[in-house]
Amino acid sequence: MSENKTIELKVRRQDTANSDSYWEEFSIPYRPNMNVISVLMEIQRNPVTKDGKKTTPINWEMSCLEEVCGACSMVINGRPRQSCTALIDQLPSPITLEPMSTFPVVRDLIVDREFMFDSLKKVKAWVPIDGTYDLGEGPRMPERKRQWAYELSKCMTCGVCLEACPNVNDKTDFIGPAILSQVRLFNTHPTGSMNKDERLAEIMKDGGLGECGNSQNCVVACPKGIPLTTSIASLNRATTVQMFKNFFGSDHMVD
Repeated sequence: MSENKTIELKVRRQDTANSDSYWEEFSIPYRPNMNVISVLMEIQRNPVTKDGKKTTPINWEMSCLEEVCGACSMVINGRPRQSCTALIDQLPSPITLEPMSTFPVVRDLIVDREFMFDSLKKVKAWVPIDGTYDLGEGPRMPERKRQWAYELSKCMTCGVCLEACPNVNDKTDFIGPAILSQVRLFNTHPTGSMNKDERLAEIMKDGGLGECGNSQNCVVACPKGIPLTTSIASLNRATTVQMFKNFFGSDHMVD
């Protein structure tokens, strides 16, 4: 029965970063257990549109194919998600594929996520250990804290939460929920907390925490189920404490 079944696909394409986008439709022979990437690979092998017109292979990104790297993010049937875990059997037809609109399009379904990585640099999303190798092991994190910190560390900078957030757009400089959650992660690390004040100061600037509208779209969209809104709530408290520290002086404040 599946021999005559086809997968109907509509893809928003864009030839260059500055050109206009356009739609192309494809009809691909169905096979059981296909995901979106396997369909795109079929088009790559034989780039012919539904009406028989020869076209160019679709450009997209992928790497791990097991929802770890975050590279294959795109908008599938109006929802930002990973294409490697988007199973054809679970998607209504026709399936529409679009690049994420939050980021500049490079070509077809490939976007430039440099904004995310630059934001991670701004908030110093790392544990600074240079020059400390001779000091031995650092302080250990209590097991209970380590368990929820691990949940935050699952972030793969896929950009899905930024695409889902209505406050991340070309009219604001909002760094987005993923970056804010990483601030919480590194501020609670025993060694990373040495730069806690710097990170909090950065997210208290324009484009930081104050831009969050608490729509909670991010936590629904996150493919890893990261408690992003919990992190944002925690940072709201932390920045309030930091604001009073800055005003009265840290000598008069107690954590």
